[in-house]
Amino acid sequence: MSLRGHTKRILIALIVLPILAFIIIKLPPQYFFGLIILVNIIGTWEFLRIYRLSNFWIYIGVLFSILIFLLNCFYYTYALYYYALSFMAITLFRLFFKRQPQGALNDISPIIIALMYIPTLLSFQWFLRAEGWQWLIYLYAVVWTADSFAYYFGKGFGKKKLYPEISPKKTWAGAYGSIIGGLFSSSLLGYFLFNLHLFSFVLMGLFIGFASILGDLVESMFKRDGGVKDSGFLFSEHGGVLDKIDAILYAGVILYFGMKLM
Repeated sequence: MSLRGHTKRILIALIVLPILAFIIIKLPPQYFFGLIILVNIIGTWEFLRIYRLSNFWIYIGVLFSILIFLLNCFYYTYALYYYALSFMAITLFRLFFKRQPQGALNDISPIIIALMYIPTLLSFQWFLRAEGWQWLIYLYAVVWTADSFAYYFGKGFGKKKLYPEISPKKTWAGAYGSIIGGLFSSSLLGYFLFNLHLFSFVLMGLFIGFASILGDLVESMFKRDGGVKDSGFLFSEHGGVLDKIDAILYAGVILYFGMKLM
């Protein structure tokens, strides 16, 4: 990435991050809920666009993603029922709205994966918000720091590729940077935000730094499979919404279960 491109990334982050912090800390939780519904809609739309589904199937996928997200957030104990019924409904849509059987799996499978991927993992952001806004600030700050450390470590020391078949630019140095950034920021924020044992946050920082790498690689896998560079174009030099939340989706789930254990 060029110096100009990196400068744009920093400027956008300086604008977006304070707005996000204001919504999380100062406004009632319903505003954050509205924000993540919007993120869910755009992220699902971007994912289905990667696989070049027709507009009809994209609308179906987005509609079901909203439904799954709402049900997961408020009635998560019955999640198995919702997924069973959603699968039946989507396959029946395909059966009756497109009579040719050829390509049925190609039409259906991206929607099913999208429902498991975006609204399901994103609902854990709402679970964290229900435990207190501090958990979200902690999560986003640790993931952002891990990502920043990964970028600078990769730029400065990156030679050996981490997983070139999936993400040609990622290096082992960047991966180490992500874990170090997670450890550092988690320890610092854990001390200031929570009255919990420091070792817990050292361990959590390690897991979040690792989960951030995996979340990024998973999205890269889908993008390379679909033959696209970015999931979307909403943020200049940042790609789409899915490009910005890929690490957070995985790290949020890890943090939620880690928080319960702590």
